[in-house]
Amino acid sequence: MDRPLLVVDAANVVGMVPDGWWRRRAEATELLRDALEPLADTGMPGCDLPAELAWLAGPALEVVLVVEGAAAGIGGSPSVRVVPARGSGDDAIVNLVAEEGGGRRTAVATGDRALQSRVARLGASVLTPTALPLRARLPGDRAPRNRRW
Repeated sequence: MDRPLLVVDAANVVGMVPDGWWRRRAEATELLRDALEPLADTGMPGCDLPAELAWLAGPALEVVLVVEGAAAGIGGSPSVRVVPARGSGDDAIVNLVAEEGGGRRTAVATGDRALQSRVARLGASVLTPTALPLRARLPGDRAPRNRRW
């Protein structure tokens, strides 16, 4: 049986750490990729998952990070497959779920409500970005002091 599929909307999730990511989008996305790495081996144990998503707690997951724009050039890692969107990142995620999600448990991590609706119609579960491990902060960069997070 195929491992459960976790698709992460990088453009939506990368901003969860307020550290100037918008100036260094590719580097921040690489840090997100690295933070997702353990999920491929262990699933999401210890995360505050709703009961209907308990299957994400283990065992291992197939983790796919969909990237676009300035982050489209980052590479994958041993445990996280990176898929660059050729156009809209949302369309790439929907296509990925349609092509690879059928017949297995699939979840999409995004805060984008329109995308959540689109993937739910295909049978995927939706995971909020706050359930994912936070990426490391960008070294040497800080969020502007006047911005509240």
